[in-house]
Amino acid sequence: MEPPARATMKPALGGMLRRDGLSRDIVAGLTLAAITIPEQMATARLGGFEPQLGFLAFVAATIGFALFGASRLLTAGADSTITPIFAGALATLAASGVNLGTTAPLLALFVGALLVIGGLLRLGWVADLLSTPVVTGFLAGISLHILVSQLPGLFGVPGGGHEVVGQLQAIYAHAGAINPISTAIGLGVLVIMLVCERISARLPGALIALALATVAVPLFNLEARGVAVLGALPAAVPRLPGFALDWGVIRQLLPLALVLCLIVMMQGAAVSRSFRDPDGGDANVDRDFLGLGAANLFAGLAGAFPVNASPPRTAVVSETGGSTQRGALLAAAIILALALAGGSLLAKVPQAALAGVLLFVAQRIFRLGTILAIARQAPAEFALIVLTALGIVLLPIEAGVAIGIGISLLHGVWMTTRSRPIEFGKIAGTTIWWPPEQGRPLEPVPDVLVVGFQAPLLFANANSFRQAMLALLESRRPAILVLEASGVAAIDYTAAQALGDVVRGCRAQGVAFAVARLESVRARAALQRLGIMAEIGPDHLFHSVEEAVIALRATLPTEAGKP
Repeated sequence: MEPPARATMKPALGGMLRRDGLSRDIVAGLTLAAITIPEQMATARLGGFEPQLGFLAFVAATIGFALFGASRLLTAGADSTITPIFAGALATLAASGVNLGTTAPLLALFVGALLVIGGLLRLGWVADLLSTPVVTGFLAGISLHILVSQLPGLFGVPGGGHEVVGQLQAIYAHAGAINPISTAIGLGVLVIMLVCERISARLPGALIALALATVAVPLFNLEARGVAVLGALPAAVPRLPGFALDWGVIRQLLPLALVLCLIVMMQGAAVSRSFRDPDGGDANVDRDFLGLGAANLFAGLAGAFPVNASPPRTAVVSETGGSTQRGALLAAAIILALALAGGSLLAKVPQAALAGVLLFVAQRIFRLGTILAIARQAPAEFALIVLTALGIVLLPIEAGVAIGIGISLLHGVWMTTRSRPIEFGKIAGTTIWWPPEQGRPLEPVPDVLVVGFQAPLLFANANSFRQAMLALLESRRPAILVLEASGVAAIDYTAAQALGDVVRGCRAQGVAFAVARLESVRARAALQRLGIMAEIGPDHLFHSVEEAVIALRATLPTEAGKP
């Protein structure tokens, strides 16, 4: 039987020339366009950009990913997860006199270059560095940022910058000027979107709500009643921005680009793995990183801002039967036409309606079910959610993201350091050696100490491993010590030296030492490379604990070797 074709070699454009599935791709493209138009406008305004710039971001990102990505379903564009992260930093630069029209595209180019490097170096594993609690806390913090940032637009009052505290202070200061009609429009858009989503994910609730709100403005003369609208928008023409290489600006953008790159990797990998191609092939995350890198490079060259993979839009393509990137490219063509000629069509769109769209997005990314499940099942990890969310909300958002990433990595290291050697016993009437287990008595074996270590042996736990092993050796004074190593997947240099100390400690006390069930090829290779295999002795590696005990007993003096 021939092995299945490797999906990893198929480009995102694969299958576009075939006629099968064309009608489904057309339906997917039209539905995607209807959902994307209001979302891209709202996200652009979230970042402080003109709404039509969101259209350019989507068009450029779609073309870039279709050319270089692997997934046939993934869609990219302006994204509410990453936009709040860079909006505040770019606003600060703009306040100091730096041109926002050049810094945003430059940031997109930096993010794109980093993603391309990540794809070429096959760094797909980087996306797994963030734990679920930290990601949940990150999204909760972003959700609160979006919520607070849209309250001024929802209430029809002036905003207070990009920080949560400043926004809340501005709302409090203008509480007497809240426009109830604007508030009703925004909440009405939110309710319509929630109802449409409940009926069917294919219903373009955002477009329906936005159209109704726009029609209501001239119909009821709402502008005269204080409802703010977008006004006539200039045509959004893709253009190559002029980049002035100011090293001071570049030094401020590069750390932000690194943070954005990691978030795009995380979300892109999640989308790739969640929405597989119609042929059922495995996701090629590294190739999709190249596609997302190209999406950001194209967005930067078009004069837009950083873009990301979109879980909800990709879900729409999947649920409407899309099979190739034809659907996304059709949506991009429709949106480009609107960007080039639709400025007057959008003039009467209420700003509160766009706030309602983003309130819907905010509630979608606030994973309440996951938060409650973690709080109930893993209270200690619930603290990670709270810490990450507080960092995002209370600190400058890019600093909060960096802290969240650091917390996730520290949590992983902490879990590794908690691993301790466990003394095994023999199950009565068998040859099986097992950790202590409630309700199953273990048979004591004189002069034999079997210890298991159920984690990779790394620098983070090397010292605790060495100390615990030597302490057991000193307190038990066995004739035989066997390390049950089925859980040791890897060994680094520091841990190998610690293991060497244990071997030498056994030798100094006349204790026979062996390793059993070292199944990891990586761990065996590390012991060989680092010289510890020679200290242990290749003939002291066994396939089972019982085999090791029998073999070592045969080498002991007669009295010590008695069972």
